Amino acid sequence: MKFRAEIDVMPLKALLDPQGKAVTGSMKNLGLPEIENVRIGKHITLEIEAASKEAATAKVDEACKKLLANQIMEFYEFELIEN
Repeated sequence: MKFRAEIDVMPLKALLDPQGKAVTGSMKNLGLPEIENVRIGKHITLEIEAASKEAATAKVDEACKKLLANQIMEFYEFELIEN
């Protein structure tokens, strides 16, 4: 079976997000002071061939832990969609 994974990697809420802070400041300069607390992260899509949804979930989780997310500074969540 073939699956597509939609992965979101974001900075931990307890940590400062310098990019998000810069964008938040720019919103005020653009006349959009209502927008605040911007957080900047990554969105990753990948395709995976696996025998089952459970096997695909385990492989995507492993890829996130080993390569795609720095668990000291980021958290991740993903959704699997069967193709």
